[in-house]
Parts: sequence; structure tokens; C-alpha cells
Amino acid sequence: MEQLTAADQVKRRALRRMKLVAGGLLAVATVIYAVTSWLGGPAWLGYVRAAAEAGMVGALADWFAVTALFRRPLGLPIPHTAIIPTRKDVLGASLGEFVGTNFLSEVVVREKLRRAQIARRVGGWLAQRDNAERVTSELANVAKGVIAVLRDEDVQAVLEQAVVRRLVAFPWGPPLGKLLGQVLEDGAHHKLVDLVCDRAYEWVRDNHETVQRVVSERAPSWSPRFVDSLLADKVYNEVLGFAWAVKTDVNHPMRLAVDRFLAEFADDMQHDPATMERAEQVKRQVLAHPEVQNLIGSAWATAKRMLLDAAEDPSSELRKRVLEGLVSVGGRLVEDDTMREKVDGWLEGAAAYVVGNYRGEITTLITDTIERWDAEETARKIELQVGRDLQFIRINGTVVGALAGLVIYALSQLFF
Repeated sequence: MEQLTAADQVKRRALRRMKLVAGGLLAVATVIYAVTSWLGGPAWLGYVRAAAEAGMVGALADWFAVTALFRRPLGLPIPHTAIIPTRKDVLGASLGEFVGTNFLSEVVVREKLRRAQIARRVGGWLAQRDNAERVTSELANVAKGVIAVLRDEDVQAVLEQAVVRRLVAFPWGPPLGKLLGQVLEDGAHHKLVDLVCDRAYEWVRDNHETVQRVVSERAPSWSPRFVDSLLADKVYNEVLGFAWAVKTDVNHPMRLAVDRFLAEFADDMQHDPATMERAEQVKRQVLAHPEVQNLIGSAWATAKRMLLDAAEDPSSELRKRVLEGLVSVGGRLVEDDTMREKVDGWLEGAAAYVVGNYRGEITTLITDTIERWDAEETARKIELQVGRDLQFIRINGTVVGALAGLVIYALSQLFF
């Protein structure tokens, strides 16, 4: 049995009351007609009888019309009755076409959105910090839900395809050579060269014994030890002096040689096939290294943990930035006419695109839904919603019919 909501039960009771009122008027007209016809007598009763008779006809005609919408009057198979149950699919198609033509047209949608001033309203709402905090909180919940749904292995697979394969397919030589050339042109490498020279000098200065040991080990076995010591000191002093000269002289031939080497290497990285191929080999070796693979595999786990922590913590930098961004956007939508018009234009364009390309699918929702409804159930639902108002047609038919009958009878007595 159909389950009615509280609101539907109220509507059903109101419908029954109106049916009783309309039926009561018909009964009153019938009784009056019967009594006046039986009594005969004074001439004025003829006027009453004519009004009652016309009221009966009007009430019966309107009862038939209203009833024929939802069912067959008295169960008789009269043509063009029970219109809603028998023609609900046609009515649904007509309703869908009507909605599509008059409500889902691009002109109507654009005009409605333009009058709504959605960008201004949304901006004013977002500009209030409490509202922006609510949106930020909801965005954080959405982010947490999305992250929780994603499977780690699927994300890692996507990262490997999107990052590793792209790195493998993308040649490293030319862009790295171009970058190195730009660095050399700007002179940004000089600080690195200075650092290397400083460290080289410090190492030589602090490793006298190491230099002496190397020289002694390389000396012939028949060489006296004091000779080896003198030779080691000489070599050490020469190396130390060379390192000091390279460290202090920015135009030292060694530094200039390094600049020339780096410039040639940058050019070879961009134009020399052999150098470019060697760069590709190095790239493949780096990407195939287990540590690099582990780093790529753990990247999502690290990012996931950071995102979850930031979404959970209301005081996190991420949520603060999102909050401030929303407040800022809201303020701009209120104050900046150009930005507001641009946003409204985007909304109108998106709505027009949806209406223009998917109007058929939207109206199909109406027709398909009505087609799935049971015919008798559909009639009952519609009658429950509009039946009370339709009973006024019966009431008006009774009253108007009675008045019309009275006027017609009076005119006939006056002129005939």
C-alpha cells in the first residue's frame, strides 16, 4: 500500500473536504430541483427550479471533466477519459519539450544567471572570515576523503608512469647544456670555482705528511731517505704555491682553463651526438639505481602524510593559506568589477555549454522518470497535489451554471 508523508496526508484530507463541498452543492441543487418540480405552484418557483436545474448540469459537467483527468467516470470506457493514466508518456514528453524550449534555452539561462549576480553574492559570502573557514574545513575533509580513497600502489604506478617515463623519454643533454651555458654566461659558477680552489688549497696546506708519503713511496728504492724528504718538501711547496696562486688569482690560467672546459662541455651537451649519448647513458643509470627507485616509490607516501597532517591541523600553513586565499578572492569578487564580470562570464559560458549540448539529456530525465511511473499511481499523485484546486471548478460550475440558468429562464419569461 502507498505510504504517505505527513504533508501528503494533510493534502488528502483537504481534497476529501473539497470533494464533499463540491458534491454537497450538487446534492443541494438536486434537492431544490426535485422539491420545486414536485411542488409546482407560484411562478417564482420556476426561477428557482431553472437555477437548480442549470446548477445540476454545470456541476455534473464539471465533475465529469475533473474526473476524466484521473480516471474513467463511473468506470465507463468513454473515449478521451482517464487522460493522465492513459497518456502520461505523451504528457511527459510534452512536459520535457516544454521545459527544454522555455527554461533550458541559452538566452533564458544567461539572463537568469546575469540577474542572479552569482559572483558578487559568492564573493560577499566568502569575504566573511567565518564562511571562508567553513569552506576551508570542507575542502580539508574532501581532500582527506580523496586521499583515503586513493590506493597507494595505484598512485605510485601513476607517478612512475608520469615522472619516470617522461624523464626517460626526455633528453637531458640539450637542456642541461643550455642551462650550464647560461650559468657560465652569467658568471654564477665563479663562486663554486672559488669554493673548490679554497678547499684544494686548505687540503694541500693541511696534508704535508700525505704528500711526503706519496713522494717517498714513488721514489726509487736506491734513493737515500734524506733525498726523498727534500724532494717531497720541494714537491709540497710547489703544489702549495700552485694552489695558492689558483686561489688568489681570478685570472689564473687554471681558472681560465676550467672556464673553457665548461664552455666546451656545455656546447657539446647541446650539439655533440657522442656527448649527448653519454648523458643519456648516465640518465638511465641514475634512474635505474635502487636508491632512486626507492625515492620515487616513497614520494607518494611522504606527500600523503604531509597532506593529511596539513588537512587535519587547522593551524597548518596549508589551511592558513587556503583560508587567506578564499577571503582575498571573496573581497576581489566584491570590489573588482573586471574580475566579477569575468567570473560571471565563465559561469554563463559553462551553463550555456551544458544547456546547448546536454539539453536533450536533461529533458530525458523528465520523460524517462514519468515513463517509469505506474499509470494509476501517477494519477493518484497528481490528483493529490492539484485535486483540491480542481474541486473549485466543480463548485464554480455549480454556481455559475445556476446563475446562467436563472438568467436564461428570466430572459425567456421576459421575451417569450
